[in-house]
Amino acid sequence: MEFLAVVMLAVFTAGYLVLAGGDVGVGMALPWLGRGQDERRLVIASFAPFFLGNEVWLVAAVGIVVGAFPGLEHRLLEDLSPVAVVLVVGWVVRDMGLWLRGRVDGAGWRGGCDGAVVAGSWALALGWASLLGSLVVSGAGGGEGMNAGSVLGLPLAALFVWHGVGFARWRLPEAMAARLRGVPARYGVSAVVLAAAPVAAGAGLPWSGAAAQGSGLALTAVAAVVLLPLLAVVQGLVWWTFRGRVQAPSYL
Repeated sequence: MEFLAVVMLAVFTAGYLVLAGGDVGVGMALPWLGRGQDERRLVIASFAPFFLGNEVWLVAAVGIVVGAFPGLEHRLLEDLSPVAVVLVVGWVVRDMGLWLRGRVDGAGWRGGCDGAVVAGSWALALGWASLLGSLVVSGAGGGEGMNAGSVLGLPLAALFVWHGVGFARWRLPEAMAARLRGVPARYGVSAVVLAAAPVAAGAGLPWSGAAAQGSGLALTAVAAVVLLPLLAVVQGLVWWTFRGRVQAPSYL
């Protein structure tokens, strides 16, 4: 069951980074992708149908850590607490900017919310880059490897932007996407790299020492196995429904 739980954690984490990495990368490049408020509304509309569903993968991954590997949860929160704070704050700020930007029809208000989206997206990308890089360097997120790991993870933050540009080329209107044709961004290539990142980060972690005792490990692993096909089907339906280019602003 321990091996199954590790595999499920890798799948859900990779799923989050690949799927949510697109909207995070788009948010990071929002001022460049959208020229003016009208275009920025279209840029945000490009990932509006997906971003909430993408975050479910992260919630599931966190649930696996809590239920199956409580020892790892404690060590991550203790050794990498600054990174965890950056991730949570970035998540809240980014989502707050997305949800609030359409509540007031004013250029200043929307500009401030767009700034929150950009800042939160960068915080998420840098936070994930630091977390995964630190795990690669130190194996368990120890303090000695944290600074080196943060530097090692910086290319991953740039990868989020590359991934987002690839997503934008697929979803933005033709006129806006045409500006990106000179950028060598390939959504499939960046998706493979992002999916491999959590696998590399987890390769040296002490899974046996962090695993839950008793039935907690088995229940969490089985629940993850049941959830995975359901989530994949729902996610696939959403992506199929909104597979075309965005043509009008969304609810955000």
